[in-house]
Amino acid sequence: MIKAVVFDIGHTLVHYKNPLNWRSLYEPALKNVTKMCDYQLTEDNYADAISVLCEYNTRINPREKEVTADHIWSRILDSWNKETSDLQRCKDAFYSFFRNDCYIHGDVVEFLTFLREKNLKTATLSDVPYGLENKYALEDISSIIDYIDLPYTSNDIGYRKPNAKGLQMIAKELGILVQEVMYIGDEEKDIICANNAGAVSVLIDRETKGLEYGQQYRVSNLNELKDVLMM
Repeated sequence: MIKAVVFDIGHTLVHYKNPLNWRSLYEPALKNVTKMCDYQLTEDNYADAISVLCEYNTRINPREKEVTADHIWSRILDSWNKETSDLQRCKDAFYSFFRNDCYIHGDVVEFLTFLREKNLKTATLSDVPYGLENKYALEDISSIIDYIDLPYTSNDIGYRKPNAKGLQMIAKELGILVQEVMYIGDEEKDIICANNAGAVSVLIDRETKGLEYGQQYRVSNLNELKDVLMM
């Protein structure tokens, strides 16, 4: 019997217009940093920053251990010969660039309401890009945060998917078996994570592409899972 439902955030709960790989957006995002922080940077400065960002781009260099935004941006500021006192302004300018025009998917509130009515626990488990801090990552679900018992990201776990530690930790904190957890995500690593942990794996395939990653269930709308959860 399922006792808790855990969600990925990006493209599962929240729609983003950005590509999954941010590499093509580094330069305009960095220019937003220079504008907001009043820097005068050279092309070499931009190249140095892009090199650091590529190193931590998990679409290029996959990793399971999480790093912090402070670590990444301290390296960038060092390459620019800038003071670390500018760290917060730089992070705000960079990460805000990628959060424009996001919105909660239309099926989310109804499904979360159903889960609450059925007394099922809820959590999120989402990998953050470039050490994105929770105050940024969770702001995108601020309108539904009251429905989430454990709003976690890879910052809280210290590991990224497909590592199973996140789901194991959530199950332990909720006082249930990981086999009693349903995990819903939109990527292959989400399904591998769930299967590695022994949780029930669900692929949300919103564009009905017929994707197959070894998931136990595939849905195009979260509310299709109501019948499954009543079994």
